[in-house]
Amino acid sequence: MALKIPGRKKKSEPKIKKPRFKEIRDAYAVTKSVKPWIGALLIGSALVTMAAAVGIGLIFGNPFYAAFIGIPVSLLVAMLLFTRIAGAAAYASIEGQLGAGASVLMSIRKGWVTTPAVAVNKNQDMVHRSIGRAGIVLTAEGGHGVRQMLQDERKKSERYAPGAPITEIIVGDGEGQVPLRKLQKRLAKLPKKLTAHQMRELRARLKAVGGMSLPIPKGPMPKGIRMK
Repeated sequence: MALKIPGRKKKSEPKIKKPRFKEIRDAYAVTKSVKPWIGALLIGSALVTMAAAVGIGLIFGNPFYAAFIGIPVSLLVAMLLFTRIAGAAAYASIEGQLGAGASVLMSIRKGWVTTPAVAVNKNQDMVHRSIGRAGIVLTAEGGHGVRQMLQDERKKSERYAPGAPITEIIVGDGEGQVPLRKLQKRLAKLPKKLTAHQMRELRARLKAVGGMSLPIPKGPMPKGIRMK
């Protein structure tokens, strides 16, 4: 695929990173709203891990050293457990909302740029367009009308970027569909078919096509969390 896009390079704007503690606090708030028992579970897991460490220390005759080692280990176990549960809770908190698929796609930090709602009909079915090393991914969410919308968007993409690889995804729990919680993982598994240069040219070419403005569900979304 040969894509040539004239133009000047734009200066990258400095990224403002949210404090790590604030991200964890926001994620905990979302998780607690979906799973109110999360606090008790985390405390319980830490206490059980600590008790196991002390028990092992008693067996080998050095409980104080085992307790010292057990503190960071118990915190690590609680954090790993929280990360897993928070990922599932984040998806559950937005599932069924307008633009939930776009929210998940736009939370991918590296490798993908998503334009939400490049097509929307009166029933609020919509198609989102993501561009990465795998090419163009058209993701649809909604009712039966999304299949025709996907075909229309495929034709549009082929017109603006002929030769670019295109993948179609429908979000849902039906046959042949991709559940919302597995959407990030699906994109990550797509084979890379473009060079970094080709990907940048493709983004520039389709940038002018744009999308529509819609309310994206707010709240912290898991970044890089593996969902089963």
